Amino acid sequence: MTEAILLVGGKGTRLRPLTVHTPKPMVPAAGVPFLTHQLARARAAGVDHIVLATSYLAEVFEPHFGDGSALGLHLEYVTEKEPLGTGGALRNVAERLRSGPDEPVLIFNGDILTGLDIRALVGTHQSTGADVSLHLTKVTDPRAYGLVPTDDTGRVLAFLEKPQTPEEIVTDQINAGAYVFRRSVIDSIPAGRPVSVERETFPGLLAAGAHLQGMVDSTYWLDLGTPAAFVRGSADLVMGRAPSPAVPGRRGDRLILPTARVASDAKLTGGTVVGEGAFVAEGARVCGSTILPGAVIEPGAVVTDSLIGSRARVGERSVLTGAVVGDGAVVGADNELRDGVRVWCDARIPAGAVRFSSDQ
Repeated sequence: MTEAILLVGGKGTRLRPLTVHTPKPMVPAAGVPFLTHQLARARAAGVDHIVLATSYLAEVFEPHFGDGSALGLHLEYVTEKEPLGTGGALRNVAERLRSGPDEPVLIFNGDILTGLDIRALVGTHQSTGADVSLHLTKVTDPRAYGLVPTDDTGRVLAFLEKPQTPEEIVTDQINAGAYVFRRSVIDSIPAGRPVSVERETFPGLLAAGAHLQGMVDSTYWLDLGTPAAFVRGSADLVMGRAPSPAVPGRRGDRLILPTARVASDAKLTGGTVVGEGAFVAEGARVCGSTILPGAVIEPGAVVTDSLIGSRARVGERSVLTGAVVGDGAVVGADNELRDGVRVWCDARIPAGAVRFSSDQ
């Protein structure tokens, strides 16, 4: 098992304004672009050749990662001129693959943080002789996901759209976004048009009698599609709850990157990350949050479960909970931002302008 495709072309719409200037896989998590964690875990599992299927802001990937040699990988980049969907993206990069028709190719979605045992998924694929093998995970509430029921041997029986009624919830197993494809299956996907593996390729393979195998791995799994999830994923990486060989420091309550400055009486907890060149001033309290490079947290500010963009500023005594502040934005002193509020890039909020409670 030496080859993989990483699907990194999405626009990251649910993560805006984080993705206005940065593609989703390049937003920092635990101090490095999220994609770094995926590449490092693939390398640790024995993968050495990875093709990145890019589209949105495609030009930023190669200058950062180059040929991949710094990570012990050989990276190639293929850019979609028009969005092709998951299946179309796979077909679009097929000519860069080296595998023979019956050899396995690992596929990752670019927004999933997981503790998946990659070698075990490949082993399951090979031992069962499957055409496609899927990582499945169990969730408490599967209503927001497509369901993937399997038989006693793990063979996939169906792909069911998001259930609308309790009767439709026939399993708690969902598609977790990592696959092993037989190379010939990738080559069989129609070229030059959008194709969804979930809605077209997988159901079509089942209908044709192909063998699709599910492997349930219920270790750590998180879809980083929303700002709240992204911040939580970064904190879990810092605290060691989510595995990655790419975290640039010791696991613990906080991660302070080189050139960042933190006042001696500031308090950082809950897996907080302070990026390079950022500053957390005296009396500030930051919990479970990501402070991106060059951002400033002024004296007495309280930041919880939030993401503060590059070069952004949070004013004195402001209280942020579950907030996202875009790159270059300024939140003035004595503001209170809560519960999913998003401050756009370069916006300016005057002192004392926004509150969710009395100022007394």
